[in-house]
Amino acid sequence: MPTKPARLCGCGRRVANGARCPCQRKVDAERKARFDKTRPNSSQRGYTGAWEKARKAFLRRKPRCARCGAEATVVDHITPHRGDQTLFWDQANWQPLCTHCHSGAKQREERRNTARNLK
Repeated sequence: MPTKPARLCGCGRRVANGARCPCQRKVDAERKARFDKTRPNSSQRGYTGAWEKARKAFLRRKPRCARCGAEATVVDHITPHRGDQTLFWDQANWQPLCTHCHSGAKQREERRNTARNLK
């Protein structure tokens, strides 16, 4: 099966299709570092000891990932709470996810939805 050829990055390097050039990875890391400097820490965002207790109790009641059925390790907010404490604590807005589903597909969905909302 044919594969797409390598592409040229803006810096002039040849980069395999689907890969990131080292210069692009560096820019990505710098952008993430700038964002992280302005982001409140986890306890400031509401993830305190009370959250940890509620999370563990929720995962005992619902131990399987809502997407793939694997063992759930993360309680995900279906609608991002963005600091709204009412939405943060609303258990109807929680779903159990495994780390793979939460870190992959769910994050991509949220980025796509955020990009759509900015348009």
